[in-house]
Amino acid sequence: MPATSPASAHQERRRRRTNRFVALTAGVVTVGALAAAALPGSASAGEEHRKGGHGRYQDVQLLSFNDLHGNLEPPAGSSGRVTETQADGTTKTIDAGGVEYLATHLRQARKGEKYSITAAGGDMVGASPLISGLFHDEPTIEALNKLDLDVTSVGNHEFDEGTKELGRLQNGGCHPKDGCYADKKFKGADFPYLAANVLDEKTKKPILKPYWVWKKNGVKVGFIGVTLEGTPDIVSAEGVKGLSFKDETETINKYAKVLQKQGVKSIVALIHEGGFPASTSYNYDCDSPGAGDGVSGPIVDIAKNVTPQVDALVTGHTHSAYVCSIADPAGKPRMVTSAASFGRLYTDTTLTYDRRTGDIARTAVKSANRVVTRDVPKAPDMTELISKWNTLAAPIGNKPIGYISGDIGNTGTESPLGDLIADAQLAHGKQLDPETDLALMNPGGIRAPLTYAAKAGEGDGVVTYAEGFTVQPFANTVNLQDFTGAQVIQALKEQVSGPNAAAPKVLQVSSGLTYTLDLTKSGADRVVTDSIKVNGAAIDPAATYRVATNSFLAGGGDGFPTLGQGTNDVVGSDDLTALEQYLTANSSASNPIAPPKADRITIVK
Repeated sequence: MPATSPASAHQERRRRRTNRFVALTAGVVTVGALAAAALPGSASAGEEHRKGGHGRYQDVQLLSFNDLHGNLEPPAGSSGRVTETQADGTTKTIDAGGVEYLATHLRQARKGEKYSITAAGGDMVGASPLISGLFHDEPTIEALNKLDLDVTSVGNHEFDEGTKELGRLQNGGCHPKDGCYADKKFKGADFPYLAANVLDEKTKKPILKPYWVWKKNGVKVGFIGVTLEGTPDIVSAEGVKGLSFKDETETINKYAKVLQKQGVKSIVALIHEGGFPASTSYNYDCDSPGAGDGVSGPIVDIAKNVTPQVDALVTGHTHSAYVCSIADPAGKPRMVTSAASFGRLYTDTTLTYDRRTGDIARTAVKSANRVVTRDVPKAPDMTELISKWNTLAAPIGNKPIGYISGDIGNTGTESPLGDLIADAQLAHGKQLDPETDLALMNPGGIRAPLTYAAKAGEGDGVVTYAEGFTVQPFANTVNLQDFTGAQVIQALKEQVSGPNAAAPKVLQVSSGLTYTLDLTKSGADRVVTDSIKVNGAAIDPAATYRVATNSFLAGGGDGFPTLGQGTNDVVGSDDLTALEQYLTANSSASNPIAPPKADRITIVK
């Protein structure tokens, strides 16, 4: 997909929507710094530092969020809550999320702010619940347009359906296979997607705009958008075919120079890569005891090496919440933020623009994550949008597919839902080949829990097709392959070594596969080889085992190259069908499935 200018109709739509900004080229959005400090020079709040005036210093509001994943309705279970630390050190959980509430919060935040930008850090779509995923995420793009989103970077999930589909989400048009929904042509996004480090292998040019500039009354803020360089490792090969993904830091530094040459000195980077804070509380003090001490992960090295010309970094991907200051290469503190996921938080940042220098006065930057609580009025236009798409989805989504006796969670090293899904794929594998021995499921493919409480009037304990779709929205097939015992052992070791050494991806395992994971050790040694058993017998490195995985893992995804080396392939139904068949066959209203014990992997800490 060539990097072309938006169609004139698309540009006109943006002009009609708002005159808050002018798109000069292309850009990204980030979030700002911790606590406010004194402004440099001799500025006074009354004369030179005004929200809506034209003094030397101009406050610019930056509202940002990331990893929405098409969650238009409030997410279920733990996916729809955030943890808050209280003054006395205790914690409480708060129900959060849902675009009806997100719209209200953002609109309230913008009141009185004449200079306001709304930006996002990628994964707006993909891995979406049925209301959006069933319609190739057109509903989410419509919602983001109504939210007045100004700009976003791409994330890895924007490539789930390939570059042509990403281009359609940007520019509009009906789906090539499913056509138009509700007899209306899809108009596409009113905001630019930025993909500075995603190049067409043939042209060597970005597939979308690399940067974008917001401008109002002489105030200019540039945005550069990138996704993680490792996107091909976590997306199906077909989705990134013909693309190359470049280093995040080098790309941002390259386009920061381009913006500087254009006279744009205030720059924010939208980076779909993130970190891991030391606490799960959204209001955790990330800079205690020292600047940036409370966060780890890939974003730390990126932040330390991105040019000082960039004033703030809005990040994502890890679904974590943090507001941290990390020193740039010149030793100056710079804000790095992330607003968790699923629309549960947004980050409210004040960037103080110096009209004299054209740059951000970083000592005056302040930022905080805000909860998208559900105690505010719902935005009527979002309620109408959700109702419209739910009406179209209802005939499919409301169908019961099974019954559960309690919540089946998807969190933890081994999760109850992970066990259930692996068992469902093992059962599907045995339908294809009775000699199937075991099944392995990647944890990242399990997008939500199954909750006991009725969500839409279907009754407590009822699992609907829509709920199953929310759990497994990728349409991966269940694939059977032959592996030697030695290859199975190697695949298990790849959970905690190679690209997964720093952030292990522990596969969910079917009934009959047991082993010990010793987290006191490092690297591949964390998998205790002598403990691995299949149906009670020690695994034989020389024997052949029939293994069921999804097509993503069968292609070596998520850092499991060994799982891409299987033989004697048989391709079954999609993974959601396998789950549906398993729930239907093994549960009823009078005999629901109980949450699995999640005791197949023995964890040593």
